[in-house]
Amino acid sequence: MLQGIDSQSAVLAGVVGFVGLVALYFLNFRSGTGHGKSKSSARKGPIALDPDRKIPFKLSEKEEVTSDTRRFRFELQTPAHVLGLPIGQHMYLSARINDSLVVRPYTPVTSDDEIGYFDLVIKVYKAGVHPKFPEGGKMSQYLDQMAIGDTIDVRGPSGKLTYHGQGNIGVKESRTKQEEIRHCTKLGMIAGGTGITPMLQVVRAILKDPQDTTEMWLLFANQTEDDILLREELEEIAEQHEDRFHLWYTVDRPPQVWNFSSGFINEEMIGEHMPTAGPDTQIFMCGPPPMIKFACLPNLEKKSFDSNMWFVF
Repeated sequence: MLQGIDSQSAVLAGVVGFVGLVALYFLNFRSGTGHGKSKSSARKGPIALDPDRKIPFKLSEKEEVTSDTRRFRFELQTPAHVLGLPIGQHMYLSARINDSLVVRPYTPVTSDDEIGYFDLVIKVYKAGVHPKFPEGGKMSQYLDQMAIGDTIDVRGPSGKLTYHGQGNIGVKESRTKQEEIRHCTKLGMIAGGTGITPMLQVVRAILKDPQDTTEMWLLFANQTEDDILLREELEEIAEQHEDRFHLWYTVDRPPQVWNFSSGFINEEMIGEHMPTAGPDTQIFMCGPPPMIKFACLPNLEKKSFDSNMWFVF
């Protein structure tokens, strides 16, 4: 209990705190890049997630971002709860679809600065569209068909990496192993498709912390320009923080007018759009396994990166 504060002052402090939280809610809903929120201010409410059991969360809002991309908002147990997902971690959504249990990892686009809810931005892979995946995405279609008030089971947090802030990265291979701490002043990120969501989570956390001066590069690979997820938000961040956040795209099938790269990630792209290898540089990667194995890792090695300088989500 604080000493020397009378009841009237305490009430005033509570009102000011509430107004501040309301203002932060409206400022951060779309961009999530506001300054002045330190890491110590997060997670003030009870934690919603449980790593050992599934928790059902109710769908409260659904927004059509593009023809095949949705933003889903799920309510937590109470308006005072925070999700409790460390930066760099993910959670598992599970549902029984056509008599089979389907489990998929997802990273929300919100953080523990948002109270009482979390948002997912998901690309819906519909059946009969992609020849290689005739059934489409089972979980994404299931979420798209959910009605307001329906619930989805979630378990977490999970993951081997935690971004602790100010360039400090924790890597823990298992619960029984000791966490390895890495430090960087330059952070490169290579994302493919929906692999952008954990990268955006880290970018937002860095830019929210006025004491975090980490410089960031993002190379984002997609099949077509229309497939670029969260493009508006990424370009808004790049415009607002052009000295700290360097954004570049590559697509397999570019349009006639295209000012970025085309084709698979190669040595030239990494040389031009990633930081140089060194003791203060780290590279995060998240995307399809063939992209990581055949495009990212061999070309990072050509640029003198080693396994202590990268992490694959």
